[in-house]
Amino acid sequence: TSENFDQFLQQFGSASFSAEPDSWNMNTDAQNPSDANEAYRYEYGVPIQTVDAFLRLPSPVVSSWCSDANPAGFLVNQATKCIRSVSVEKCGNIQAVSMLFYIKSSILAVPKSSQMVNITVQSVVVQSLNGMRTLLNGGDVLRLPMILDELCINIVLGVSYHITYTDAGEIIEAAASFVLGAINKEVLSIQQSFEISFTQVNTKPVPLSGNPGYIVGLPIRAGFRPQGYPFPVEILFAPLVLNTNKYSQLTILQSTANQDCLAAQGARAPVLFGYNMISGCKLRITAAMTCQPLTQTILDLLKGQSFPEYVASFGNSQAQDVLDWVPITHLHASEQSSCQIPVSLEIEVKWTKYGSLVNPQARIVNVTAMVTTTTLKQLPSGRERTIPITSSVVFTDISSPAEPGYKAWPTINAKLPFDFFFPFV
Repeated sequence: TSENFDQFLQQFGSASFSAEPDSWNMNTDAQNPSDANEAYRYEYGVPIQTVDAFLRLPSPVVSSWCSDANPAGFLVNQATKCIRSVSVEKCGNIQAVSMLFYIKSSILAVPKSSQMVNITVQSVVVQSLNGMRTLLNGGDVLRLPMILDELCINIVLGVSYHITYTDAGEIIEAAASFVLGAINKEVLSIQQSFEISFTQVNTKPVPLSGNPGYIVGLPIRAGFRPQGYPFPVEILFAPLVLNTNKYSQLTILQSTANQDCLAAQGARAPVLFGYNMISGCKLRITAAMTCQPLTQTILDLLKGQSFPEYVASFGNSQAQDVLDWVPITHLHASEQSSCQIPVSLEIEVKWTKYGSLVNPQARIVNVTAMVTTTTLKQLPSGRERTIPITSSVVFTDISSPAEPGYKAWPTINAKLPFDFFFPFV
C-alpha cells in the first residue's frame, strides 16, 4: 500500500534479505478490518505456513550451496538439488542433515489458522557408501545422525514431500519420504535433493506433460466433458505408453506390420507434443459391405471409441481450471454423393510460446480435427477394392517472431491530403 511501500522497499530492496516471519513488520493498521472475517485458504503459489515459519524446500540461490530460506509454494511442484557442507565430527549438530529438521514443524491447514497438520514419515530408504539402497520396514521411524565406527550415519540425502489438499484450498495431509546415507572423514560436502508434489483428495495423481508449458515428446493431455456438465469437470489423461483408446485420450491410429485396417482396430498411439506423425492402413472393401456400417467402422478406426472434446493448453493444466482447456474444432471435407466414407483424419495443433522471453513456455491455443471423405461406388458382385486410410498430426508454431528494435516501431502506410504541406512546396 501507499503507507507501507517505502518501509518494505527499505527492508527488502537490497540484494538479499531475511525471509523469516520474525523480520516481517506488517502495517496491520493499513489492512482492511474485514479481513478477519474472511475464510482463509491456500491459493496457487502462496507459501505453505507452519507453526514457526513456512515449509522449507532448500535450494541453491546464488551458488550451488543450499539455502533453507526457500518456501514451498502451494500447488507448485518443485525439485531442487544443492550442496551442503558437512563433517563427521559435527554431523550431530547440523540441523539440515537430520530428519527432525524437516518434520518437526506442523503445517497450518489454511493460512493464519490454529488447525495444524503433522508431517508423517511415509518411507525411509537407507543408502550405503557404495550407493546400494534398502527400504526400511515400518516407514514411521525417526533416525537421527550419529557417529559409528568413524562414520556419520543417517545423514539426510533427500526429502520428498507429498501434500494432500481439498478443492477449497485446505491442506489435510502431509507426508515425507527420506533417503538417508553415511559419510566418512574424507567427505566435506554432500548433495541433497528435495521434491514436493500435490494431490487433491479423492483424485488420482496424473502424469504431467510439462510444468507449466508442454515438453516436446510428452503426450498431449486430453479429456472430455461429462454428460450433464457445461465444462470438463472430470478429465482423463493420456498415458506415457502405447494404449488403447479406452480412456478418451488424444490418440491416432497405430500402424501395424500387416497394414490391415480391421486387424489394427483398437491399436492407438498417443499424440506426442511437437512430433508430426502419420500412420495408416489399408481397408479391403467387398460388394457385400453397405455404406452406413462401413462409415461407422472407419470413423471408429480413425477416432477411436471415444474421441476427446478438449485438450489441455498447458502441460500441467488442472481439470478444475475450465479456462485452461481448449475445445477441439471438428471440420468435415466431403463431396456431394449418396455414400461418403471417411478416408483420413488430420489433426492440427497450433501452439505458441507464452510468458517470459528468457524462459518461454509452450502453450496450445487451437486444435482442429478434419475428416476427409470420398465417394464409395457400388462394386459389382464378387469384386473387391482396397483403399488407404490415413491419420496424421501436424504441430504449427504460431508465435510472433522477435524483431530487431529498429523494426519494432509501427509504420503508417497512408495517403496524405493534397494540401497537407500548404503553403509550402
